[in-house]
Amino acid sequence: MSDARTRRPRADAQRNHDRILTAADEVFSEQGTGASLERIARQAGVAIGTLYGHFPNRRALCAALLRERHKTLFEFGDQLPRRGSAPEALAGWMRAVAVHAAAYRGLAALLMASLDDEASELHEACERMAAITEALLRSAREVGAVRDDVTAADVHALMNAAAWMREQVQVDTAEHVLDIMINGLRAGHEPVKH
Repeated sequence: MSDARTRRPRADAQRNHDRILTAADEVFSEQGTGASLERIARQAGVAIGTLYGHFPNRRALCAALLRERHKTLFEFGDQLPRRGSAPEALAGWMRAVAVHAAAYRGLAALLMASLDDEASELHEACERMAAITEALLRSAREVGAVRDDVTAADVHALMNAAAWMREQVQVDTAEHVLDIMINGLRAGHEPVKH
């Protein structure tokens, strides 16, 4: 007798799961992460109860939708220290996270909120992003490339601001603003006093 935890889902359940994810990607791409879950269910051709049976809340749906993207992002982040200098690695990570968090309008805010919410299905992925950020920032600081007063929380805020910018303006403008942000982290820039 096989263990219930190792059984594969029924074919119709797997089809529903896949259709919900496909519909969520389309709807979130059009309307952002705040889009109606009822619309996603309709587009997937399932009842709203079926959607909730697979994904009990919006964060669970987003976590499933982002699973492969997170995996790719984390692999990229883990490889960055071997690809170039410490400041280049940090800048590359900031760009990658900004693009990742702008995949859907509203995603950056959802990720930022999930970092401090241990109950969120996105929390583990956010912690992994935070760990990579911390390691890359530490390396850049060790070679004197980053100002001493810059924290990982500052870098997270800048990445999320850059993702938000990508939602609001042309990509080249958002990239230019991110360049300004990255340059502002460099050692030798005097902090502005309020």
